Amino acid sequence: MESPSASTTTCEYAARGNDVDRLLAQARAGLQRLRPAEAWAAVGRGAKIADTRPESQRRAAGEIPGAVVIERNHLEWRLDPTCESRIPEAGSHDIQWIVICAEGYSSSLAAATLRELGLYNATDVIGGFDAWVEAGLPTVHPARPTAPRGPGEAGSHEG
Repeated sequence: MESPSASTTTCEYAARGNDVDRLLAQARAGLQRLRPAEAWAAVGRGAKIADTRPESQRRAAGEIPGAVVIERNHLEWRLDPTCESRIPEAGSHDIQWIVICAEGYSSSLAAATLRELGLYNATDVIGGFDAWVEAGLPTVHPARPTAPRGPGEAGSHEG
């Protein structure tokens, strides 16, 4: 018996509701997503931005002053207050973490996962960093992109 072709498999998954668009819609349904200006205002009230963009994107487009840079594949471990690999800022489930990526897609999935860990204030930025720049919000262009945070590492907030 032959295995199904890639297109048949894709259609079968789509029929069961497992396509990436449906996954994204489910993730976003549980979030109170923020426009860039709302995210910046939330930072002024104590929220923290987690920038998950890869170094190449941060090098090319810049960074948000004070954002915590965390590689996407480490995000849950760095922000879970109960995890030994957390960063110092991740001391409570009550912190509002605002995840930002380039365009606001992977950040939605990441924020939904954080909410599953009990970080119920987690959300993301509509349109991501691209929308942040378009809104004219602060960015910095360090000579070297900020290094992603490791377990227990405190950040430098130079900008």
